[in-house]
Amino acid sequence: MSALDRPVWMSLSTSHSALSLGDDLARRYAREVNLFASARDDTMPALTALADLVQPGERVFVLQVPQITVPPALVAVKEAKGVQMLAARGAPALAGQEDIVQLTDADAPEMLVLAGLTEPGPFLRRTHTMGAFIGIRSGGRLAAMAGERFRFPGYTEVSGVCTHPDFRGRGLARRLSAAVAAAIEARGERPFLHAWKTNRAAIALYESLGFEIRDEVNVAVLERGA
Repeated sequence: MSALDRPVWMSLSTSHSALSLGDDLARRYAREVNLFASARDDTMPALTALADLVQPGERVFVLQVPQITVPPALVAVKEAKGVQMLAARGAPALAGQEDIVQLTDADAPEMLVLAGLTEPGPFLRRTHTMGAFIGIRSGGRLAAMAGERFRFPGYTEVSGVCTHPDFRGRGLARRLSAAVAAAIEARGERPFLHAWKTNRAAIALYESLGFEIRDEVNVAVLERGA
């Protein structure tokens, strides 16, 4: 099995272990960082350990290539299919990148508002600490952003790509996605990303940037009853 088949587990158990809660059977991101969690495998001890990380009334997200086995103590309140895309060639060099800025802790409140408007995936108060984030400002407003999410040896995910509704249609997401991918490649790592299987526009955008669909992924929102 490839490390890419369980990207959440690989990230939580390596590069992001300091941002995680759990042990060698199951881990989840700290509650202010992200909602993703993962068992090491689909054995009952690992699934039980995953369920133990979820408090009554709480939800976590699971994302992996293998079919998701729901622990007995949890219920799936939502299930969907996505695609995992892997960079097959270098990100294209795009002109006009001088207005791209590095985002910092000081920008976190604006990042949270932008993510709330556009819903690029779970984005919480400290999600920006998962990796480097960049953005484009217009008139002092954060018009668009993109950054890094899951990360493990050899690979980093491009994520959090979103554009404020007032600034769509200007190619900002394409420029930022290409810049994030190029920075990952410059570190000697390979960029990958996820998109909903039904989001043909996003898939076409990433294909134009050199990504190819590697596999389908299963996504589930799991909840422990109150």
